Amino acid sequence: MSPTLYTFGGSVWSAAPELAIAELYPANTIATKTVNLVNGENFDPSFIDVNPSATLPTLTANGKSYLSTTDVISYLVANAPKPLSTPISHKAIIKQVHEGQYDPNFALLLVRDDAELVAKAGALPKTFVENRQAALVKHSQNPANSRHAVFYAEKLAENGALLDIYTGTNKDPSIFYAQSQEHFANVRSYLYTTLPTVLPADGFIAGATPGEADFHVVAWLTRISATSGAISATDALAALEKSFGEPLPEIVRKYARSWIVRDSWKKVYAEGLH
Repeated sequence: MSPTLYTFGGSVWSAAPELAIAELYPANTIATKTVNLVNGENFDPSFIDVNPSATLPTLTANGKSYLSTTDVISYLVANAPKPLSTPISHKAIIKQVHEGQYDPNFALLLVRDDAELVAKAGALPKTFVENRQAALVKHSQNPANSRHAVFYAEKLAENGALLDIYTGTNKDPSIFYAQSQEHFANVRSYLYTTLPTVLPADGFIAGATPGEADFHVVAWLTRISATSGAISATDALAALEKSFGEPLPEIVRKYARSWIVRDSWKKVYAEGLH
């Protein structure tokens, strides 16, 4: 049986292994199963049985499960028809882009002020959080799912607090606003200060063609572009500059352009940036 990647078209970190597969594997080598995060399908008990964290991407191969973005991509690059080796310095880049202070998922959901709350309460972020809560309630109330009771209780509280922000049930969202402002500043710092220090003058982190660290970094960069309002390659860089109020470092622009022209990037983001 071929390896199976559990993925979703709107998932920032699912895009990373999808890029790796498009770059390194012949077509149809890796099977895929879609888990719709917007509908909360990752909270189905059958998926939690596969990945107790209920997160994407997840990969099953040779009787083993790979449950984090890092582990999934490490498997893919090591088992490709032409395996890649990754320097320790590149592993450090991967670890850094996954630090919580730069979380690209929170970048989608953050709310910095009243105006942003109104905008996001009428768009995908609220729908996403509402659907997650509905799925959690549904599964948690089924006695057959009692084996995941602790998981559901924790997620109901966590997601419920966020839903209270979007619905206005939380009458004083100032703490969340402050957390969101801090996160936005952290993302900006990574994009403008940290990222330029790890990018090459030309090409990719791995060299002439993308490697392990590149799959992580470009997935992060594309998601931040999407949260800045970009829809496609044509407005990806302009949206970032408008959102952060400053031209991007040229080295970041060159890196993004190197990706945008590749068939793998076009394939993964064919339906829009995410």
